[in-house]
Amino acid sequence: MAFDDQQKQVQENVHSQIRDICRVMDDILVPDAQKEKPIIKLDSTPVQESTRRSGLSFAVGRSRTYPDTTAVAATHPMKSMELSNALKERIGYTLELRTSKIGHEEAGQGLYLSGKAGIGDVVSFYPGVIYSPFNYCSIPGYPRVDAGNPYLISRYDGIVIDAQPWGTGDEARQFWDGCFDRRTAKFSGNNQGTKVDILWRVLSKPQENKSLIQGAVVERRNPLALGHFANHPEKGAQPNVMVCPYNFYLSETRMRPYIPNLVFGGDEEVTMKRYGSLWIKSTSANDEDSVVPPAIRTLVLVATRPICDEEIFLNYRLSNPKKRPTWYHPVDEDEDRRRWS
Repeated sequence: MAFDDQQKQVQENVHSQIRDICRVMDDILVPDAQKEKPIIKLDSTPVQESTRRSGLSFAVGRSRTYPDTTAVAATHPMKSMELSNALKERIGYTLELRTSKIGHEEAGQGLYLSGKAGIGDVVSFYPGVIYSPFNYCSIPGYPRVDAGNPYLISRYDGIVIDAQPWGTGDEARQFWDGCFDRRTAKFSGNNQGTKVDILWRVLSKPQENKSLIQGAVVERRNPLALGHFANHPEKGAQPNVMVCPYNFYLSETRMRPYIPNLVFGGDEEVTMKRYGSLWIKSTSANDEDSVVPPAIRTLVLVATRPICDEEIFLNYRLSNPKKRPTWYHPVDEDEDRRRWS
């Protein structure tokens, strides 16, 4: 089987699982009367574009018609724990946050699977705000984006997901704008970084513009939206999950509330080309290979072996040039070298 066909098969399998998970949560949360109504009401009034476009408008794309993302469908008033338990009864597993069993102080909370999951099962979403290579400079803390933020992850295509704004979710389906409120964040462990990192955050002024994050109604009680709490395994141990790219296309409107991500800059089509380690915005509209269709390009965690009532471990695969923390031990040094060469 050709590589492209394998990728397509994997995406179809992952999407099928996620669709089933979303349907189960919909059955649990949404009253029957609401299921007959569309979740998103489209705004038929197009946004008018000025005659002379600003440099910022060129950067983020043309104005277009967007869904009315402020319309929140009524759901049963369940607590997140109640939803978690109900989901476990239906699909056989859920996720919990407890003190990690890893023996270093920076481990903090660990991500645990409660129940049983099989090989290839999607066990978690990686939530947060998604940044394309074109928007790297807008990641909070840029250029030292990792200063005090251990919840960043990247895909092979250059997409970066910042899970820090998601935190541990919330207790309702609500309009979420991707903002991170440090006063109500429930993180634990040493996530503040070194003294140098703290000083850098004070001195730096990131090119951060929250208005470019198109908010949406999302299910903040989603018990599987905790992938950013998975720890790296201890020395000699093996991970039990792996990251898998997942492209959620926005035409699946009923699934949208259960996808715990927002896209910086909205869902505009962006044409990007890669030149070595650089990503350049292309002016060619005819390059079919470089056009990114409107989608939420995120990540999910997939089980690499059967998992039963145990902590989730993910191979972080930190880059070789980066100074590694003392607790980090490569799972496979050769694999990491190939990944970052």
